[in-house]
Amino acid sequence: MTHDASSLNHSTCACPKWCRAMFTPRIIGKSPPLSKMIAQLGHRLLCPPCVCEKSRTNINPSSESLRVRCFGHSSFDCGPRTPAAELGESARAHLAHRFSRAARGRAQDALFDYLHCTRSFSFSDAEYISKNSPNFVQDLLSNVNAERDVSPAIERFLRYNPINEFEPFFESLGMRPSELQPLLPRNMMFLSDDHLMLENFQTLCNYGIPRNKIGKIFKEAGDIFQYDIGVLPSRLEEYEDLGLSRSTVIKLVICCPTMLVGGIDLQFVEVLDKLKGLGVDINCIGEYLSDKKRYSWCRILDTIEFLEKASNGENQMWELFKRNPAFLFNGSGRKVYVVFGLLLKVGINVDEAYVLFAENPFILSEKSLKNISKAVSFLVEIRVELDLIASIVSDHMKLLASSSLKGPKTVCKELKVVRDCLAIMIKEDPLKLFQLASKWRVGTLYQDPTKYIEKKTFLMRLGFVENSEDMAKALKRFRGRGDQLQERFDCLVHAGLDFNLASKIVKQAPTVLNQTKDVIEKKIDCLINQLGFPLETLVAFPAYLCYDMEKIQKRVSMYLWSRDRGAVKPMMSISSILACSDARFVRYFVDVHPEGSVMWESIKQSPHSA
Repeated sequence: MTHDASSLNHSTCACPKWCRAMFTPRIIGKSPPLSKMIAQLGHRLLCPPCVCEKSRTNINPSSESLRVRCFGHSSFDCGPRTPAAELGESARAHLAHRFSRAARGRAQDALFDYLHCTRSFSFSDAEYISKNSPNFVQDLLSNVNAERDVSPAIERFLRYNPINEFEPFFESLGMRPSELQPLLPRNMMFLSDDHLMLENFQTLCNYGIPRNKIGKIFKEAGDIFQYDIGVLPSRLEEYEDLGLSRSTVIKLVICCPTMLVGGIDLQFVEVLDKLKGLGVDINCIGEYLSDKKRYSWCRILDTIEFLEKASNGENQMWELFKRNPAFLFNGSGRKVYVVFGLLLKVGINVDEAYVLFAENPFILSEKSLKNISKAVSFLVEIRVELDLIASIVSDHMKLLASSSLKGPKTVCKELKVVRDCLAIMIKEDPLKLFQLASKWRVGTLYQDPTKYIEKKTFLMRLGFVENSEDMAKALKRFRGRGDQLQERFDCLVHAGLDFNLASKIVKQAPTVLNQTKDVIEKKIDCLINQLGFPLETLVAFPAYLCYDMEKIQKRVSMYLWSRDRGAVKPMMSISSILACSDARFVRYFVDVHPEGSVMWESIKQSPHSA
């Protein structure tokens, strides 16, 4: 019996030292002389058989580096090694570095071939699953333990070890490996065995719900995947019959999957009826829902009814929704009660509280609520009377919501005064609260915080987060007082743009609001009435509003002249007219007509080009 190099453990083998050396791996280029190798070969034939206990492994080429699939679990390895799916996130990330990107790509291709060719999955399904189940692919690679010949190794593995198809399927739907185990069926391995699940899954896909969001629906409303054929489509149609668009229903299903369990959600229907009664477009709710939050339609309904009682009429409710339509869905209306409770606590009656709330809907943000609560606690702690606190809250709500204050102890220590003295200073001039206790002190802003706060409040309405880097950059880039910026922003809204689209334009081209109201209106008028472009053109090319008016007028005049003579296309994008260099503009808009050069010179010399 001879020794096999792959079956020896050299550290424990009882063979003589010269015999072990025969099978010790050597670095290329340092092999022993040929005569010595021949001599060692002769000794090898005389060496008695010796195989270590630790080296008893099967070296059948057909099963080399493969392990038997353990079907009762969600991992490949039945041995002591921990599979990738059961490792922590950091451990899996470390394991992923063992294999190159090319190896992972070949493993995905091998999995695709298996699903599509062997298991008869459709091309799109097989491709999506193989490309979007990285942890499952990582498990495959760690089990075949190959870097170069990945595809053949995985093909051999899958040929003799059928996989639990639910694992890569669920992972491709957006589930984490730690979430898979409770969802894996115990008596099925192949997706085709669960025809109802596949039918309902396909219904959601065909309806337009993204696959990577269906995992959330599986976790929260798994029962719908066992509906009989035709039940789930009828559930979706019932919500459309309420007047909702398909895109809104898709957003609702992603955010609130339980709405599909059982019959139609009656509390949700009541919320829609309330919104319709206020004249609110019910399809706008899709813009304010997030799949990262949970919503209680019962609480939202209670909030609407509470606000109806607190207000003097539905007109005020409509104005409230118009100013800040998202407030109702943030926290399912819980913050409304928090705000009212805080205002009533300091002595403000219900009517005054509603007016404050309606005029300052931004106070429902988490940061604003925290700032207001901290400011009230500050005033209470230094023993300011409740009626004065109520007055400060009523008169300086924007400052309170936007200012992050230090604690009373810190302020007293910095000013070297006792609390009673601090209270007297604030009673004499309530604005000293912000000058003395605010955490920010920036030159003239410290001396006059009102201008800074108004500007900051305006930016927060646009969606900037307080104390963030984006907010700091925006404060530098937007020039003007808060009321001036608001007036310029209103130009976009009054022109016909939706608030969200106008906000998007301003964020992409901040210098738009550094221009006067008249200039903005003139540019919009030129775009619509002279060029004939729709207002939505600004969404695709917001930089239009940043170009110099003289340049716009000259180039537009030249373009219109060439267009009227059929030298250029009748409807070119505004970006093609303005964004090109002077040389390209002359080439494509001036030289295209024999008299173009003369006309262009005339336009440039004219004081009024358009």
